[in-house]
Amino acid sequence: MKPIETIMRMAPVIPVLVISDVAHAIPVAQALVAGGLRVLEVTLRTPAALEVIAKMKQVDGAIVGAGTVINTASLERAIAAGAEFIVSPGLTETLGHAAIATRVPFLPGVANASDIMRGLDLGLEHFKFFPAEASGGIKALSALLGPFPDLRICPTGGITASTMADWLMIDQVLCVGGSWLAKDPTDPEQIRRFAQAACSAPNHQNAH
Repeated sequence: MKPIETIMRMAPVIPVLVISDVAHAIPVAQALVAGGLRVLEVTLRTPAALEVIAKMKQVDGAIVGAGTVINTASLERAIAAGAEFIVSPGLTETLGHAAIATRVPFLPGVANASDIMRGLDLGLEHFKFFPAEASGGIKALSALLGPFPDLRICPTGGITASTMADWLMIDQVLCVGGSWLAKDPTDPEQIRRFAQAACSAPNHQNAH
């Protein structure tokens, strides 16, 4: 199992995937991996999601996690399906304790200082800033990070191919979450091109 920071550093963007048809799972995962994005977040927003996770794990090089994990029941289902990391839109003490107990790499969502402090109390330092644009964007995140210099962040929500580079210039941002990469799961070639373009985005890790 890879620690969450290792997973966050594997690529500048984690594709946030909403897949309704299991038939699309392997072609989408193959296209993203071919484009250079190995870390895939399958959101539990469709009835097919757990099966999609199991299928995508068959693709060489893919590291497949579950997103939209909102309680211990969805956490258990995701892990049983083979999820290699867990992403949640927010953070409760119950979910936090349960995720930590499983030792699965865990990236909970935070939107304000209270959320962050709750996470720090649980011993967590890696968070998803969500919903990133609706929560005030880069300006809000930069202000939030002032009191919390040791955090490592993955902003998600409203980020696009044209804005991702701005987020990645923040030192504490290791990657972003992006739903634009597989908007059309029936077009693997377009997905591969989008992934390739995202991999070449400038960021602080290659700017210094």
